[in-house]
Amino acid sequence: MTKIKPDVITLNDVFDECHPAAVAVSGGVDSMTLAFLAHRAMGQDVTMFHAVSPAVPPSATERVRAYAEREGWQLRVLNAGEFEDENYMSNPANRCFFCKSNLYGSLSRATDAQLFSGTNLDDLDDWRPGLQAAENYKVRHPFVEAGLTKNDVRALARAHNLTDLAELPSAPCLSSRVETGIRIDADALRSIDRTETLLREVLAPQTVRCRIRANGVIIELDQISLEQLDDQKRESLSTDIRRSFSHRPGSTIIFTAYQRGSAFLRKTMNER
Repeated sequence: MTKIKPDVITLNDVFDECHPAAVAVSGGVDSMTLAFLAHRAMGQDVTMFHAVSPAVPPSATERVRAYAEREGWQLRVLNAGEFEDENYMSNPANRCFFCKSNLYGSLSRATDAQLFSGTNLDDLDDWRPGLQAAENYKVRHPFVEAGLTKNDVRALARAHNLTDLAELPSAPCLSSRVETGIRIDADALRSIDRTETLLREVLAPQTVRCRIRANGVIIELDQISLEQLDDQKRESLSTDIRRSFSHRPGSTIIFTAYQRGSAFLRKTMNER
């Protein structure tokens, strides 16, 4: 996908071209900010779609519902069906392609409106199989078309007094926490969400990821939070985490520094 310079087109130009439209809203800063701006520009000509599944944290769904009620969005909640897709459940390196194919396929069956995603310019710097699925369904990415980066999106949120959104940490879907090749399991995803919620409450870290890898349950924290963990706190937290993962008895709990996408083994799976 070609990167477009910021002065070529504006968000309002995109919105003006697309009546009616539908925004895929995950509950993260990008899609939520896009939904807010699209609604301000398009009113009832835009509908928000939120897909629920074990891979979506309940807190994200609560955030979407709260904003929809407050802002008067037309909101439709659906099950995209990825947990019925063996291609997704087997967790290959291109799992995101099957996730987004199910999502956009479900949205295309539910509406004839132009589909929008919250993808921003920074997302194009990484290998994202979901973008191919978006292309297959002719999804438009207004932030990309307007040349906006993640920081630009956060700045837009702040400019509209959406401080809660502007400060949201990046949070890929819960399935991204499972090492490539390890089968996706709904119980495991719920355990991951409970563990990350616990760690946020206890440690208030800048970054936290609970990952399932072949060598155990890996807790990744920003360096400052990691350095503040003493032996007693590690043991206490490990006990609580094992309780959350009771369906995986004997799991080793490992605390380590955060590494972006460390559960993603593209080279091992060799899938493009």
